[in-house]
Amino acid sequence: MVTAIDYPAWIMLAFGVYALAAGIGEWRRPGFWLSMLDDVAQSPALRFLTGVFCIAVGTALYLTAPWDMGDWMQVAIKIIGAGMVIEGALFLAIGDLFLDFAKRLMGMVNRFWAGFTILLGIAVIVAAEVRI
Repeated sequence: MVTAIDYPAWIMLAFGVYALAAGIGEWRRPGFWLSMLDDVAQSPALRFLTGVFCIAVGTALYLTAPWDMGDWMQVAIKIIGAGMVIEGALFLAIGDLFLDFAKRLMGMVNRFWAGFTILLGIAVIVAAEVRI
């Protein structure tokens, strides 16, 4: 018997791994996230590629399945996808201003937010694994 693949759960699993790894990276080296933003801000080509990447991945996530208000994972993926498309458009249209704003936000990052990101990643991984 062939069972359907639960794409929302697998996508959320990957998102959880991303959040966990990013949180650990910032926890180990405070300022890691801010240094990445500085690198992107200094390169117009990297800003352009980041914008295109965000739009492409965000569109793919948004189009994974139709809206299903009864499936919280699918709704979350659609919201993440739409957010990535908007983020990509901002990178392309006003990348310098957008990154200045992002750097101000990242300047407020501390171990609390890194720890929160780690816990979020673990929670999303567990929720996805329970469903897979």
